[in-house]
Amino acid sequence: MKYVSTRDKSVRLSGAEAIARGLSRDGGLFVPETIPALESGAIGKLCAMTYRERAAYIMGLYLDDYTPEELASFAERAYGDAFDTPLTAPVRSVDEKTHVLELWHGPTCAFKDMALQMLPHLLTSALLKTGEEKRVCILVATSGDTGKAALEGFRDVGRTRIMVFYPRDGVSDIQKLQMTSQAGENVGVCAVAGNFDDAQTGVKTIFSDEAFREEIAERGWFLSSANSINWGRLLPQIVYYISAYCDLVNRGAVKAGEKINFCVPTGNFGNILAGYYAMRMGLPVNRLVCASNRNDVLTDFIKTGVYDKNRPFHATISPSMDILVSSNLERLLFDFSGCDDKATAGYMAGLSSTGRYEVTPDVKAKLDAVFSGGFRSDEQTKETIGKVFWEQAYLIDTHTAVAWGVLEDYRAKTGDETPCVVVSTASPYKFCAAVLDALGDREETDGVGLIDRLAEKSGTKAPRPLAALKTAEARFTDCAEKDAMLPVVRDFLR
Repeated sequence: MKYVSTRDKSVRLSGAEAIARGLSRDGGLFVPETIPALESGAIGKLCAMTYRERAAYIMGLYLDDYTPEELASFAERAYGDAFDTPLTAPVRSVDEKTHVLELWHGPTCAFKDMALQMLPHLLTSALLKTGEEKRVCILVATSGDTGKAALEGFRDVGRTRIMVFYPRDGVSDIQKLQMTSQAGENVGVCAVAGNFDDAQTGVKTIFSDEAFREEIAERGWFLSSANSINWGRLLPQIVYYISAYCDLVNRGAVKAGEKINFCVPTGNFGNILAGYYAMRMGLPVNRLVCASNRNDVLTDFIKTGVYDKNRPFHATISPSMDILVSSNLERLLFDFSGCDDKATAGYMAGLSSTGRYEVTPDVKAKLDAVFSGGFRSDEQTKETIGKVFWEQAYLIDTHTAVAWGVLEDYRAKTGDETPCVVVSTASPYKFCAAVLDALGDREETDGVGLIDRLAEKSGTKAPRPLAALKTAEARFTDCAEKDAMLPVVRDFLR
């Protein structure tokens, strides 16, 4: 299978080449030329598999230049002892119509582990397959969770270095300490004096700097990405949508072939896009509900067909969704435009020059057929956390609460009682202060000190990786201006 750029279909690469490169040099994102279909009987076959076996099977449909044996080995290593449950991504049923896909049982307690425990295996194998002799520097812009998951995944991986940029005031105390205390000889972390969009724009600017690419190439380096702009990051996320459906079939919550909904908290659009690809493969999905926080650019886009980032940026209690430029939406536009690279490039040019674009009526009709959207304020999010805890005895984080609340709004508005899976993206212990506030506990102390407080208040146990932060010390304290990120990378590669 070949992969093409969303902005120039003449750029055609193998799966390994697309993963190694990360971002097309024209600024586009790599997508498969065709979306493989789940063959008849595939769901039944997958139902009998473990999560690791499902991952190898599904990724094999997209990566024909990797052997089944390689993918099975990668899955065993990616989803092994680093996860605190053999189920890897368990589904919890709250009632007959509402289920929660828990994606935070990995080493960094966030859904990014589902992909970033796999990506290093795919990438290092890709270097061998493509005959690449240079070492790779992974550049990451993070709104909170991707950074730590990428650092952990690539820690001390041969022939790699990884540099993570995060918004100085845009992550929780726990997220910040997770990153700045990261162990490893090949890792680097730097704050950015700006928001996530500033960090993401800075990373994209470095990728597109031809002179810098040539400079580091002379020293034996090339750049790649661990953000969801890299297909090797997005592909493993498709797996958990299909796996969740199989788990519901296995427990009799739905019948094979019965459609379900997914409600997904998302800012960069990668998580919900993976659900869309699963739907395109033939997974029985009725509706994808896109949940946003007060940074509601996606909600407005789904409603109007106009994407407009020209609006106030809000720092919220669900910081991993504090995003106004949703990079992965480009892949959806390419698909909905009939794989028209010129149309997609035009949308992205409009976003770059004016901060907005409007899709055609045909694209808007396709959007309406699949997606619904909604947003929740911080106060509504806190109310939801408290309600779910006191009524369901279930503790959720601020991002999951956004999705839960948006699902309630969607059901009230539409009357759609299709069984729905709420995609739970992080442990509540990553956002202790906000969760405690939602439970009526406003005692002031530092972020790490709140871990024990939340355990006491909720009667739950903190995940081991987060509990260990109580003795962690920061290694990385640098902060760069948003237009001075390239020198940080240059120094990192000396």
